[in-house]
Amino acid sequence: MLRCIAVDDEPLALRLVSSYIEQTPFLALAGSFSNAVAALAAIRNDDIQLVFLDIQMPDLNGIELARVLAGNANTPRIIFTTAFNNFAIEGYKVDALDYLLKPFSYEEFLKAATKAEHYFDLLHSQKTATPEDNFMFVKADYKMVRVDFEDVVYIESLKDYIKIHLAEGKKPILTLSSLRSIEEKLPPAKFIRIHRSFIVALDKIDSITKNSVHLGDVNITVGEQYKDVFRDLMNRWL
Repeated sequence: MLRCIAVDDEPLALRLVSSYIEQTPFLALAGSFSNAVAALAAIRNDDIQLVFLDIQMPDLNGIELARVLAGNANTPRIIFTTAFNNFAIEGYKVDALDYLLKPFSYEEFLKAATKAEHYFDLLHSQKTATPEDNFMFVKADYKMVRVDFEDVVYIESLKDYIKIHLAEGKKPILTLSSLRSIEEKLPPAKFIRIHRSFIVALDKIDSITKNSVHLGDVNITVGEQYKDVFRDLMNRWL
């Protein structure tokens, strides 16, 4: 069961989404909120996995709430519910799982919810993966491409795309994704995120300084919010 909340400032829309959640076997409604501020408090105080979130709301809108949550530990995934299709790109930038355009049917809702179920199933399988699971698949050139972890040097975020730089002169792989989604597929013992736009393979690091990592001819500066994690890594090696 996925613990969910519904957030919408329109009472009818809020009741509809809440009823959809309640009739879906693999979803559990943990709360319904008419504003994003109250929802934020619930998310921080409860184990919420999925948020059905309206965008246009007073005080704090849905996109702003998603930005507040981004990068925090145990951040829930978001499915936006809105009457305006011009927010689709913004929804993608904050790594929304899906985007439901009002008015939507239960069939459309169930399709988005099933996508969330598959996402969490995959996440669970990755967390319980064995040491022999040393690769991932990403979508590139209209097909699923296997990426062996041992070949990855570093991974770079390029707006809406991710570029996976490989060793031994292999051609980089470009995939439409977010860095967060890629990071969730990587074994934490082999990779470290040192910047909002970069993840590096630990075994490909040639040298480090106080504020940067060197991989061959590539130098990557450590981002401000990742300095504590990087400092722990340095202390482990010193």
